[in-house]
Amino acid sequence: MSVPIKATMEKVPGGMMLIPLLIGALLATFAPDSAKFFGSFTGALFTGGTTILAVFYVCMGASIDIKATPYILKKGGVLFGSKVLFAVIIGVVAGRFLGELPIDGGLLTGLSVLAILAALNDTNGGMYMALMGQYGKPKDVAAYSVMTLESGPFLTMVTLGVAGLSAFPWQALVGAIIPLLLGVLLGTLDPAMRKFLSSAAPVLIPFFALALGFGLNLGQVLNAGLLGVALGLFVLIVGGAVLFFADKLTGGSGIAGLAAATTAGNAATVPMLVAAANPAYLPAAGPATVLVAASVVVTAIGCPLVVAWYAKRLKNKEAAASPEVSAAV
Repeated sequence: MSVPIKATMEKVPGGMMLIPLLIGALLATFAPDSAKFFGSFTGALFTGGTTILAVFYVCMGASIDIKATPYILKKGGVLFGSKVLFAVIIGVVAGRFLGELPIDGGLLTGLSVLAILAALNDTNGGMYMALMGQYGKPKDVAAYSVMTLESGPFLTMVTLGVAGLSAFPWQALVGAIIPLLLGVLLGTLDPAMRKFLSSAAPVLIPFFALALGFGLNLGQVLNAGLLGVALGLFVLIVGGAVLFFADKLTGGSGIAGLAAATTAGNAATVPMLVAAANPAYLPAAGPATVLVAASVVVTAIGCPLVVAWYAKRLKNKEAAASPEVSAAV
């Protein structure tokens, strides 16, 4: 007898990240001493998130092809640059009002600059490639190889520094990107290593998600509520509008921009990694993780709907224009 565990998890948007995250949070809430009680490998599985993430970023880096064609560099560079620039502007504005700490009262309880930037700074690559494979061109799919540079806490750390909040020592910034660069080097030197390492990245996702969930309390999850939904809608609508016009301005149809308006599942790990590098962000890290996780779900559900609607609209416009072209000829 076989149980379709993987297929069932994949039916949930971001399921490979979110379901283990929830299991870890349940353990942390109702059996918080289980890691100490079992110790050994079981304890390491519950608490070794940073180590697993380091391996994940090596594997992700190996998937980046620095020999990409000019079109891929242009398309990926525009989307990557627009997303980073937008996050910097939002970070600078929000940093003037919020500082490093989260809001501690009212409807916006738990919201922080860290949560906003972590949600904006990392694109759901699987979602982007699937949508562009269906509605775009094959070379648009390859543009994600440039956007994989978003992965990890490095950009969020840099953006927080640019926003005028607590900066990070240079060792922390360099340390945040070395695993990714190591993967790029290995994948560039040896295509066999690229294939080997890049195929391992998806396997690691549920494991670091479980460890990440073990650092959460479900009470925080309940508190996220509508605020998490609002953060996801902000990424999808406001961030999507910026990426849409950036794509249009560089000759695209706008579909690639809309398809990049998501939050990656592994973005939920960024707040904890940032707090590990600079304890000033520790009070914001827990609530931010929950808010970013909510944004992952909201954008994973909303983005395909928006892209499908816009692609259908484009197709109808082209169909309506065709008779006129034929008549003119």
